[in-house]
Amino acid sequence: MIAFLRHLVFEDFWLKLFSLTLAVLIWLTVTFASQKAGGTGIRVLTHVPVAVVASAEDVHNFRVSPNEVAVTLQGNPRVLQILRTNDVRAAVDLTGVTTARELRKPIQVSVPAGVTFLETAPAEVQVIFPPER
Repeated sequence: MIAFLRHLVFEDFWLKLFSLTLAVLIWLTVTFASQKAGGTGIRVLTHVPVAVVASAEDVHNFRVSPNEVAVTLQGNPRVLQILRTNDVRAAVDLTGVTTARELRKPIQVSVPAGVTFLETAPAEVQVIFPPER
């Protein structure tokens, strides 16, 4: 068994050492290049207001619960650092919905260029319709 291990390590030793050194240099080059390029960062924006989009004339009576969400974004750390809450838009589309008792709709998020939307918390909101007159 020891003879097998000795043969495994010391057979073509210089070639194996050269390969290992080359692999470490490539790994270091890729690691430092990605760090220098800025990499990607993740940021969570809290208290992003949820807007209601509908085909009805008056959408002021429609309410959503909760009316603010947390949005998780990914992108260049410098861009994420200067990003403000009003640069991100969270909306619920009620186009085509006329009445309902209880309705849950997903949140649609639009973000600036260079930023990737990952998720919202919560993912959907409850729509509260105005009382019928």
